[in-house]
Amino acid sequence: MRNIDVNEVIDHARFGGFHWRVLFWCTLIIIFDGYDLVIYGVVLPLLMEQWQLSPYVAGLLGSSALFGMMFGAMGFGMLSDRLGRKKTILLCVTLFSLTTFINGFASTPWQFGVLRFIAGLGIGGVMPNVVSLMSEYSPRRIRSTLVALMFSGYAVGGMMSAGLGIWIVPNYGWEVMFFLAVVPLLMLPLMVRFLPESVAFLMAQKREGEARSILQRLAPGRGMGELDRLQAPAAAEARAPVLELFRSGRALSTLMFWLAFFCCLLMVYALGSWLPKLMSMAGYALSSSLMFLMVLNIGAIIGAVGGGWLADRFSLRSVLVSFFVLGSVSLVLLGHERPMWFLYTLMGVAGATTIGSQILLYAYVAQYYPAGIRSTGLGWASGIGRNGAIVGPLLGGLLLTLALPHHMNFLALAVPGAIATLAVAMVGRRFGAADVRPDREAGLAAGN
Repeated sequence: MRNIDVNEVIDHARFGGFHWRVLFWCTLIIIFDGYDLVIYGVVLPLLMEQWQLSPYVAGLLGSSALFGMMFGAMGFGMLSDRLGRKKTILLCVTLFSLTTFINGFASTPWQFGVLRFIAGLGIGGVMPNVVSLMSEYSPRRIRSTLVALMFSGYAVGGMMSAGLGIWIVPNYGWEVMFFLAVVPLLMLPLMVRFLPESVAFLMAQKREGEARSILQRLAPGRGMGELDRLQAPAAAEARAPVLELFRSGRALSTLMFWLAFFCCLLMVYALGSWLPKLMSMAGYALSSSLMFLMVLNIGAIIGAVGGGWLADRFSLRSVLVSFFVLGSVSLVLLGHERPMWFLYTLMGVAGATTIGSQILLYAYVAQYYPAGIRSTGLGWASGIGRNGAIVGPLLGGLLLTLALPHHMNFLALAVPGAIATLAVAMVGRRFGAADVRPDREAGLAAGN
């Protein structure tokens, strides 16, 4: 009989079929999430024309889902530490898929806003749990890469939304874009069968047999027997998880994560909601404006995967600081008249360094907090950040209402990037007490 450290098994496992399955299903869920992120920006020009919406009302509608995402991220993030990652993910997928499908039948702005809020609860809730699950099962040496690769599905979903919108919205109306959201609901039985539960949760629930079965599939070469005893760090922190985010020297880092999330999500959602409208007001056709949105998300994929690869070799903090600086510069330059190829290049860089930074921030938070409060840390960072996501569409509506020069709109969107740069640079610094890091798996984030 041996004592086997669960975290050690996961950290040093060879990447194999089990990891591929977790990566596939988590990525697929994030793709659905990304589709829903961009869908409002795709249909916004047509909605404003059809319902005679003012920029301010359009901004409020764009923020309705984001209010739901804020409450969903914090609420479902904490719920999963009690209910389990898998059940919470399935619940959230059902909620946002069904509600988004029904949204296609909305006939008034009021109905549209209420349904978007409810869908936002599920969209916001699924994200911290999927990131937490993927992070938990990733070998330490490639953890940032796998989380970033999974999160690149966010941009793939955005590309699908923009690409389908170019063809569907002008020919068949905006409603069809929402009807397509029924797809994840139809795939729910497959998710029930193939998506694994968190080993940390199973161990906390004294379900050692199920945890052993998962670990045997994850690391078949370890030769674990039925008599071997599994060991995991005690989850004493789970009693007051939110307070634990501020203990052991984590207070300043937690606050800086929240500020960085706020600024980053403000930029991402302002661009996702208003980019086609901003570019069409600058004289570009609707199809060209939607193409800018697609390029933005193509850049996000490159930024997420490339950023994850860089983070596994250097540090998440240094990569994030560099990304935020590049993102701010690219947004400033986008506000000026340039050749079309150069504008597309800048848009790709902006996508890589704004949406890509959001993805890397999730990876950073997932690696910073120990397993017992990881979903809570992700949920609260995401939930606080959702305030920025709410402000983003409202800011876009305000900028359009003020009728500022084109370059001033993009300058306003670049300011949060500068603030996020400073916030990330402060993560891991001292705040009264030493920044003690209890999480063994912090890996890359440690000592940054």
